[in-house]
Order: sequence, then structure tokens, then C-alpha cells
Amino acid sequence: MAGFRSLARQVRDPRCDLALRRYSLRKCLERFAPYGHRATWDHLCSRWGFGPEDRSPDPARLVAALDELEEARKVWLAYEVEFAARRRKEKHDGLRRPGYVDDWHRLTWGGFGVAWCDDPRLHPREPLAEVLRRLIAALEREPGEVCPVCAGEQLTWRYDLDHEPSEGPVCTDCGILVPCPVLTQEALATARRERLLVPA
Repeated sequence: MAGFRSLARQVRDPRCDLALRRYSLRKCLERFAPYGHRATWDHLCSRWGFGPEDRSPDPARLVAALDELEEARKVWLAYEVEFAARRRKEKHDGLRRPGYVDDWHRLTWGGFGVAWCDDPRLHPREPLAEVLRRLIAALEREPGEVCPVCAGEQLTWRYDLDHEPSEGPVCTDCGILVPCPVLTQEALATARRERLLVPA
């Protein structure tokens, strides 16, 4: 099974058939897809101007989409290196039980669904790397009241998400499942109340 870097080389290789280059970009999303596979693909297509079903997109647009994906992956991998180093130090210091942030991180190891978007058509418009930087910054500071990605104030608790965790606060502005550790208890309680107000 090809890894992310070898698939990325195929996307860039002008000697490869265009259909293979597109397929390789899609396969990259099996290795790293911050919004989930479908939403990340929709994001890349809309940002770089090719259709989700376009079988022969402009190769330059495919490469630009890959560049964005690779930049975001670097941001996330750097965070994971720092996270692993922190956990090693905590274990060395006798803190064996992982914290609240660590529970969330365990579910996103590798970067799949870091900023999960259950609706593949509703996702942040900013570059993926910027979204991840905002999310990581939120994980490293005190919990807040709003979405860490778009500063949206409308958070609604959703159940039966196609992801793990399968429930949580979703930003109605940018569509991400907001990690619970970045929100105050008051914001979480408000999101749960919003869920109760949404008509069935």
C-alpha cells in the first residue's frame, strides 16, 4: 500500500496519466484528511477550481491542491511530534493518566478528521494549514466560548455523527465538530441546550 509521500509524487509526475494523478490525490486523503475524506475533497475541489467528479482536471490545479494538503499535513505532524514529546515527559514525571485533550487527540492520530465536518459541503473556507493552526492554538490555551476556527458563536450539539466521537458540538457557521477540550463547560452546556431547541 502506497504511503502519502509516494502518492504525492504520482500527483506531481507529468509522465503519469492524468486519471492516475487525480486518483493519487484522492488516495492521499485516505492518509490525511482533516475534515474527513469527502469534506476535504470538496474543500480542495472548490478552492482549486475543479469539479469533484472531473476526471481530467487541470494538472496544475491538482498540484496546487496537493501543495495545500501537504502544508496542512506538515502543521499536523509537527503538532504530533510535540504532543508525543510532552506525553513522554509527563509519563517520566509520573503523570500516567492522559488528560482531556489527550483523549480527543487519541481519536485523531494521523490527522484524519481533526476538524471533522459531517456535512461534506459545509467546511471552513480558509486554507487547511490555517484551520489546523487555529485549532492547535486553541488546544494549547484555556478553553473558550466560540468555534476556534471561525469564531462562530452558534454551536449545536449533534448526535449520530459519522465519526468518533459520534456526538459533540458542531459549529453551524463552518461545519466542524469542535473538540470539547477547547470549549468551556458553559459553552458545552449551551450547545447541548441548542440541540434541544432544534426541531426534530
